[in-house]
Amino acid sequence: MTARILIVDDVAANRIVQQARLSAAFYEPLLANDGASCLAMLRDERPDLVLLDLGLPDRSGLEVLAELRRDPCSRDVPVIALTASGTTAERLAAFAAGADDVMDRPAAERVLLARLRNLLRTRAEVEYPTTGDPVLAGLAEVPIPYEPQGTVAVVAAADTAQAETLCGALSGLLRDRLIVVTRREALADIFPGQDRATVPEVFILQDDGRNPSGILRLLSELKSHQATRHAAVCVVGPAGAGDEAAMAFDLGADDAVGPGVTAEELAMRTRGLIRRKRQADRRRARMQDELRLAMLDPLTGLYNRRYAVPQLGLIADRARAERTQFAVMVMDLDRFKLVNDLYGHAAGDQVLVEVARRLTAHLRESDILARIGGEEFLAILPRSSLAVARRVAERLCQVMQDQPIRLHSGQELHVTVSIGVAVAGTSGEGSFAVDRLVEQADLALLESKGSGRNQVTYRLSAA
Repeated sequence: MTARILIVDDVAANRIVQQARLSAAFYEPLLANDGASCLAMLRDERPDLVLLDLGLPDRSGLEVLAELRRDPCSRDVPVIALTASGTTAERLAAFAAGADDVMDRPAAERVLLARLRNLLRTRAEVEYPTTGDPVLAGLAEVPIPYEPQGTVAVVAAADTAQAETLCGALSGLLRDRLIVVTRREALADIFPGQDRATVPEVFILQDDGRNPSGILRLLSELKSHQATRHAAVCVVGPAGAGDEAAMAFDLGADDAVGPGVTAEELAMRTRGLIRRKRQADRRRARMQDELRLAMLDPLTGLYNRRYAVPQLGLIADRARAERTQFAVMVMDLDRFKLVNDLYGHAAGDQVLVEVARRLTAHLRESDILARIGGEEFLAILPRSSLAVARRVAERLCQVMQDQPIRLHSGQELHVTVSIGVAVAGTSGEGSFAVDRLVEQADLALLESKGSGRNQVTYRLSAA
């Protein structure tokens, strides 16, 4: 899908030039000539990135930037601020207001397009696939009241003296820990004064002008190295300007600045890198949690029905291809309603957790165990004959009845389980139909219940 770029500039000629550049690069340009129309289009059109000229006729571009950062619908949209004056004060003010980058006008086309690609790619890596208001969807970034101290590594080019000088200039401007590392240390898992599991949040690659290509190779390695690929990387020096800057952005740099950058601006850029890196980390963690919860039962930690049913189909396909058998077990706790009625639902939850633990302990790693109902469990045993399934099912019944379950209150409950087993692959191609197989296991479970509970009933799937 083509990215939509909002161009905000009060000069028509500037808008037309930028529109032509972006169209040629296969973006969809949107045009606004003042701050009010910019904010309206942010709400109505939802662009993917904003090119914002700071010299607007109706209000300051800094005010527009601050306002869009306050709006939950637009505060995560990348913004490149364009300034005609290029003064240090205006650049710092733009970063303070929330700009992702600040470029002098006219910006070099190659560098600007590379920066666009970079910011859009970074956003896509952590963006939720949602529609509508992110606040209503519960996906707005939660304000963090306190951010812990981070670690920033300045990577020395040839010797450490220049890197130590840069650390000294930044030390009074950043509350984060600053360390100097060599190129070799930057690619290692261990950093000075840190444990093996800790990696700097930001790497500043300082180019002394002697070997810009070496800096870009190091950048590429950091972005592909398992331990550092999620760290933010900023290239500073000749390798962060001109065509080298464009190449740096395409190689994955999170920021790139030329040799004339002030310590104050570099500190603000670094703080922005830390903030965005932590936001990306939180979003990745949240997405991983949601993916995990989508296939796991939150109480027992076992797989849920949504995960188990497709896996059953895959195992059936594999068994058909290999001409092997596999078994399905449907298990139900006996008289579990009495546990909840007599001891409460908290006690019932403790029982379910312990039952899940015991079942897991007595199944193979290759087996799949899922909780598919309140007190009902499903086990899938690949490459298992009736004889194997019989031994496993009878062992599961035995481990339940042999030892009572001790509640947090100190009470002990004797719990038993009824099991229905169906084995597939015993009577031809048709015996692999998974719906029929689960139905057979369910019928076998009903027979176990009707015959006095705490026992196993077996069925061979019919062709």
